[in-house]
Amino acid sequence: MSQASTDPTQGMSKAVMGAALVWLAVIVYASANSIVSLLADIGREHPVMGRNAITLCNLLFLGSLLSLIPMGFMFYKDWTLANLRKLTRRDWGVLSLSALLSSAITPALFFIALDYTTVTNVVLIGRIEPPLFLLTAYLILGEKLDPWAFGAGLIALGGALAMLVMNSEGMSFEFGRGEIATVFATLSFIASTIVSRVGLGGIPLGIFSIYRTVVGTIIYYFLAMYLYGALHFQDIFAGIVWKWVWVYAVVVIIVGQFSWTLGLKYARSGDISLATSFSPVAALIIAMLMLGEDPGPGLVPGGAIILIGIGIGQFGRLRRQKAERRAAQARKMDVDDALEIEGRVNFKGA
Repeated sequence: MSQASTDPTQGMSKAVMGAALVWLAVIVYASANSIVSLLADIGREHPVMGRNAITLCNLLFLGSLLSLIPMGFMFYKDWTLANLRKLTRRDWGVLSLSALLSSAITPALFFIALDYTTVTNVVLIGRIEPPLFLLTAYLILGEKLDPWAFGAGLIALGGALAMLVMNSEGMSFEFGRGEIATVFATLSFIASTIVSRVGLGGIPLGIFSIYRTVVGTIIYYFLAMYLYGALHFQDIFAGIVWKWVWVYAVVVIIVGQFSWTLGLKYARSGDISLATSFSPVAALIIAMLMLGEDPGPGLVPGGAIILIGIGIGQFGRLRRQKAERRAAQARKMDVDDALEIEGRVNFKGA
């Protein structure tokens, strides 16, 4: 047996790599709203027959199609007849369900939410995701519930609620259509993440990524046509759209989705929950730097609470890693002792 297959630290290194990729994806996704807002401002400054051609739907639809070009270069080796024949009906079902949830339903719900409420409210209400994801992974996937990560998620959620209350400036917080759509969008995102973790276990990453993007984009196109009308994509071939859609396609879709998908394959649920807990603070800070937005009086106290939650989760993660290293060293010592005894006895067995 090779050393790679018996080395217990190999799984730990993959988990660290997965956690790093998830953190990168979270930062990219946190910047997505600011990037889209900047591109929309460019579209308003350069209208096409009086219309802003750089819309959310145009960016998502065209960006997804363009992302297939680099994906094809990166993952063409995965699309072999041998790999395709290995896929079962269950695998194709997982792929299709993931495409429906992650590339069609979730973005559509988030866009609906943005029509009725602010970006800040969407970001902060989405903080129900980390603790709910941990519970879902525990109940459905049977993963061990990390109490430190779960507690960190709840504390981060408390920080987000503090921001919402303080930013309401004394008025009662209204839970309207936008907030409801945000909740359902978050639940859809959790479901897509769970499905992705299930599917990535036996499906090559290239097949998973390309199939999900193609099918999800097709579903999203018809869904947008149904919701917004037949003329919704009339400016899709405008020069201003093609000039700037590459920014969205490369940064948000290619870097974000590749990091997120590959990170999900190796990262632990606790690491995913911890990284996503940082999303609201990252999104607000990026909006301040890129757009000059005022996050409101709740940024400092609410952000401090979220950072405390992240610190607690990170402390628990380091404790777990130390315990795993000690356990790995103990197992290695047991194997070395057994080999030493075997060498002294000089008994090789039958």
